[in-house]
Order: sequence, then C-alpha cells, then structure tokens
Amino acid sequence: MDASTAQPSDRLARLLAFLDQDPRNPALLADAAAAALDEGEAGQASDLIDRLAAVSPLGPQGLNLKGLAAIGERRFGDATVIFEGLLADAGDDPGLRFNLAWCKAMQHDHEAAAALLDDRTVAAVPRAAALKVQSLHHLGRLEEALACGLGYVEARPGDEPLMAALALAALDAGELDLAAAYAARAGQDNSDAAATLGMIRLNADEVEGALELFDRALADNPRNARALLGRGLGQMAKGDAGAAAGALTEAASAFGDHLGSWVAAGWAHFIGGDHVRARGVFERALALDDTFAETHGSLAVLDMAEGDSESARRRTDVALRLDRDCFSAALARSLLLQAEGKPAAADRIRDAALNTPVIPGGRTIAQAMAALGSKRG
Repeated sequence: MDASTAQPSDRLARLLAFLDQDPRNPALLADAAAAALDEGEAGQASDLIDRLAAVSPLGPQGLNLKGLAAIGERRFGDATVIFEGLLADAGDDPGLRFNLAWCKAMQHDHEAAAALLDDRTVAAVPRAAALKVQSLHHLGRLEEALACGLGYVEARPGDEPLMAALALAALDAGELDLAAAYAARAGQDNSDAAATLGMIRLNADEVEGALELFDRALADNPRNARALLGRGLGQMAKGDAGAAAGALTEAASAFGDHLGSWVAAGWAHFIGGDHVRARGVFERALALDDTFAETHGSLAVLDMAEGDSESARRRTDVALRLDRDCFSAALARSLLLQAEGKPAAADRIRDAALNTPVIPGGRTIAQAMAALGSKRG
C-alpha cells in the first residue's frame, strides 16, 4: 500500500518516516502537515508548518495549512489574519471566504460571518449553508435564517448540519413542529438535533424523556451548550437545584451572552440557598444587558430574601417598566405587598419562589424561570 492509498494514520506515519530520512524536504513537510490536519492533530501540523517555513517562505498552500492548523488549535485571531491576507491576494475564493467566516463566527462576529457567506460560497462549500443559518440565528434574525435555510434545503436535502441548524432556529422562533421536522431530518446521532428534540419534550413537561435526549447529545458533544441548558432546566423542573445550578452555569458560560440561561442559573443557585453565587450570576446577566426585565426582577426577589425591601422596590419598578409581564417582578411585588417593608425570612421566600403560581396554568416562578432559560438569547 502506497502513501496515497493508505489510511490517514498510516499515511502520516509513513510521511513522518520519510521525513526522518529527508527532514528538510518541502513537499514532504507540506504533505505531512496536511495529513496531520486530516487526523485532527493540529498541534503537530503547526510544528510541521513551522519546519516548512524554516526551509522556504510559505506560499498560498502553506499559509492555508497554517490557517487551518490555527483553527484546529482554536487560535481564531491568528487564523483570521492569515485568511484575510490570502483572500486579499487570491480575490474571491469560496473556500477562503468560508474559512474566514468560520473564524469570525468563532470570535462571535456573526455579522461579518453572515456577510462573507454569499450565495456563491454557500453553493461551493458544503458546511457553509449551516454556518450561514447559525450566524443569522445568533444575530436574532430568525425569520431570515429560516427563509434562506428553506432555499438551501431544496438544494441539499441530505445536509444534516443544515437541518440541525434550522431545527435550533425554528425552536427559538417558537415553531416547534417545524423544529421537530428539521431535527428528524438531521438524524438521531446529531447532537444539536437531539438537544432540539429534548427541548421540545421539556416544553411538553416530558422531563425524563427530555433528559435522555440531552444526555445523548452531550455524549456526542460535551460542549453542546443547548444540551447543557436543557439538562439544567430538566434538573430544575425535577427540583434538583444543586445539579441544575451546575449545569445551567456551565451552559451560560458556553453561550456567553444568552441572558435566559444566566438568569435561570441564578435562580437555581438561589433556590439551592446560595445567595452569594445567585447574586453574582444575576449581576453577570445585568452587565451583559441591563434592559432585560427578568434580571432586575430576580435581583429584587433576592433583595427581599436578604431584607433589603427598599432596593427590592426599586428593582421591581425597573423590571415592570421594562416588561409589565415580568415573572420575577410579579413575585417580588407580591412579596413586597405581603411584607409591607418588613424583612422576610429567606427560607419563606425561597418556598414562595418554588410554589407560588404566578403565570397562567398554575406554573410557579421556578418553572417560569426554567422556561425562560430557553427563550432569551
């Protein structure tokens, strides 16, 4: 078996053996770096590319490999510089546009990523359609994401990453039937599809079935933020505030700016009795966006638990100005009326948070926060 027909691991081993005999051969170094990337060995690829650069200046192929290795090592800023330079020199190359868009998306510059993913790039690069939908989703342009995605589906009906991306967009748009249909087309082994179906089951109060789906998603991808969020919300629905707090905080950190997950995590800490962590999480959400009513309302409830009715009243007023239907502000206001300015015991307020129905259907504030966690991104 020669190097061109060997399995990737055999091919890399053979190329490295050739390099032992001829360590400064540029063609061998480039081929070995490409083989290392194929195996997911980005660090080894970077070392080989550095050796190649020491032998001769890197041309476009070598620079492209260097950029891909930087992506593999999650050095997206370095990769961005490389691909911007290559794109400037090469003109309008779809592969380079996609690589640059990927780097932008990984750095949360979804506006730039969406702009780079023009129709030509989406048509030429298999993964580009899913990334375009994901970028529009992150920007909150859900209708646009679903509309352009529908066109992509007609052209590539077997694109499972695209189906999974559309399932998540449909979920956040409240189109649960559409989300389920796209998730089914993505396949049971897709972690985003499993997380989507889990959220749908959780919405239907099928907690155990939802948790099974979240576990399946996390077994495939332990970093899946949506599945971490779902697991935390499911644990919260079961009354396991301690486990929920850990999962929700991990999910919030993975999302970064998903306000609902931060607020839900804060409530899990609060219900578990950890006021210090609850306040820290709520304040993190407030720093991200001070116009989100549930953050102010949640802090108002926490203020009541700690006997600061004056601060609670101020925060409640702010929350209700921002959103007259704010769940946590409704609870805070009822507690203020009950207490009439007198400090209330933290245990009694936590019990009220767990058991006081505050929205139609008899759901409690804790259940409302669990639902909230999946809605505000």
